[in-house]
Amino acid sequence: MRKADLVAAISEKTGVPKVDVLVTLETFFKEVKGSLAEGENVYVRGFGSFIVKKRAKKIGRHIKKNKAIEIPEHFIPAFKPAKVFVEQVKDNVTALPSDESDD
Repeated sequence: MRKADLVAAISEKTGVPKVDVLVTLETFFKEVKGSLAEGENVYVRGFGSFIVKKRAKKIGRHIKKNKAIEIPEHFIPAFKPAKVFVEQVKDNVTALPSDESDD
């Protein structure tokens, strides 16, 4: 499901015009990104948490030059689903559709 499909589904189920749903979704995404950029996690009860994870520094390898490089510690965004969300997916999904298994 893509963003356009999500907007269409929400609009159809709620009766809210697609343009309003799109603006709402875009604002939600912008707020989540902004909060994570400031180091603040976002918690949505029953859905999950958008969190900032710390990656420790490590030694990587520049393959073309065959040289070790140091990758400094950095932070990455992550999503941790709520337990009820995980259980719902476990109970309902038996196999991935063939066209989405390569994503």
